[in-house]
Amino acid sequence: MKTDLKGLGAHEIEQWAVGQGLDAYRGRQIRHWLFKKLAKSFEEMTTLPKDLRATLQEKACISHMVRIEVQESMDGTKKYLFKLEDEHVIESVLIPERDHDTLCISSQAGCAMDCRFCLTAKQGLKRNLTASEIVDQVIHVKRSMNDPDRLTNIVFMGMGEPLANYDAVKKAVKNLMDDAGMNFSRRKITLSTCGLVPQMKRWGQEMNIKLAVSLNAADDHTRSLLMPINNKYSLKDLLGACKTFPLPKGERITFEYILIKGINDSDEDARNLAEALRGIQAKINLIPLNPHQGTSMSPPSMVRTRQFQDILLSRYYTAIIRKSRGSDILAACGQLSGKAS
Repeated sequence: MKTDLKGLGAHEIEQWAVGQGLDAYRGRQIRHWLFKKLAKSFEEMTTLPKDLRATLQEKACISHMVRIEVQESMDGTKKYLFKLEDEHVIESVLIPERDHDTLCISSQAGCAMDCRFCLTAKQGLKRNLTASEIVDQVIHVKRSMNDPDRLTNIVFMGMGEPLANYDAVKKAVKNLMDDAGMNFSRRKITLSTCGLVPQMKRWGQEMNIKLAVSLNAADDHTRSLLMPINNKYSLKDLLGACKTFPLPKGERITFEYILIKGINDSDEDARNLAEALRGIQAKINLIPLNPHQGTSMSPPSMVRTRQFQDILLSRYYTAIIRKSRGSDILAACGQLSGKAS
């Protein structure tokens, strides 16, 4: 079986090169072509001798996904639909900001977490993505951009629960951050989790990127209604892990709170949220529910949303109302389905 070089870490690719009877620096050269030059094939690696390129073709491969379509929202957001080699389909979302772009990437095909407000959950989990498939989303999108340098921020907020695919996500993040990889700043990469507590604790010890926690309720009854994972890891367990999560000086955990009319948007809910997050270096993103076909839930009015925000602000939290991006093409939070338009 051929080795997928895009899925190897910096040391691994050097070891692979040495194992083929090559100098270690050849591995570094290949890595440069994959992650800096975004090469699609060994033939493009023109700094390598022709006979070496032929040998690589025999012994290794560069995995790739097929881009099925790109949809563009009225607000400039682009949703990329990719087909994997086994025919499963995933989505990535490119969000334009004033002075940079952010790419939301997937870590799984589908998702097993079954959050009630999420369209991805309705298809269940198909499989974990490999490290190369995770990074390949970034490579594909960068290739398609007129100005690839605008892509500075990566968020693991697409399809799937990243910490349920721990090892592949960890390797992908390392390849994204490594100087000899894609060289993204650790401050510009955010991992979002629904709250897999043991994996959170391990991640805090092993990795050093920004963390976002999908919270959505401040009492166990409501959170379990919305997010079945809460039946396994209660709010007490989750918030306890957040309180001890190692944070660099000046950084905070982002808590994502999807506001749903009549379920978690009352004044009491806001007061409970403020109390629950006491003692945690926190900022709160308030996200009015992005409705989709098949759900009876709806977002609260903007007046209610601002009243909820005001309670948090009065208790000295940073609470930001996040404007939905790409909702007209089902590219907003909770709307990814892995289906063509």
